[in-house]
Amino acid sequence: MSEPGSLLRSLSGRVAARNFHSHVINEIGIGVISGRFPIGTTLPNDAALIDEFGVSRTVLREALKTLEAKGLLEARPKVGTKVAKKSRWNLFDPQVLAWHLSAPPDEEFLRGLAETRQALEPLAAGHAAERRTADNLRLMHYWIRQMEMSLDQPLNFCLADFELHRIVADASHNPFMRALYGVIELSHAFAYQRAVAEPRDGELQPFVHLHRDLVHAIERGKAADAQAAMLGLIDFEAEFAAAG
Repeated sequence: MSEPGSLLRSLSGRVAARNFHSHVINEIGIGVISGRFPIGTTLPNDAALIDEFGVSRTVLREALKTLEAKGLLEARPKVGTKVAKKSRWNLFDPQVLAWHLSAPPDEEFLRGLAETRQALEPLAAGHAAERRTADNLRLMHYWIRQMEMSLDQPLNFCLADFELHRIVADASHNPFMRALYGVIELSHAFAYQRAVAEPRDGELQPFVHLHRDLVHAIERGKAADAQAAMLGLIDFEAEFAAAG
């Protein structure tokens, strides 16, 4: 499983897979999401995939099992391994989400990503205002400072931004909110990929002000204000991404 933040770190250049197993998973996973392996089609046979990736049959079979567990593939006796319908894909799996960054734009997917955040992250922020601990607040202020110190380093800035959102989700003390980590990280990757590649002076400063407003609302215990601040942040991030 990918570590939180690894997708954002890859914005500075594609990160090499750690071993043959993860390499095969990544390449076939991206192939499915991007349409190289179209939905409903059967993957090339084992011999062809072994030749393409230069791995053993054992490594290949384990990689295919992992992708089947993520809902992207389904093995059928006497037929082979087929690409599953989108309705079977586990879109809360961080890797499955991350592979969408390498795929052609999918308007339905992007709309769903935004709607999921708009529905759940403000709720998490409201709960954080009611349930946050002193340690949660300390970490929120720490990541605000990291954002302020990284205004001329977009990659570090977006990592700090993401970490702050993770702390807010944790401060809601709802364990199911952790399932949002992948959704939040991918949204940040879409928003910041241009800024990391082509930095512009002063463009990140508004993010600091908006995040500070969010943290202050949580610190004061104002649930409604925290929800509104989070929703405003999500909307601004979407506008920033669209402006390119």
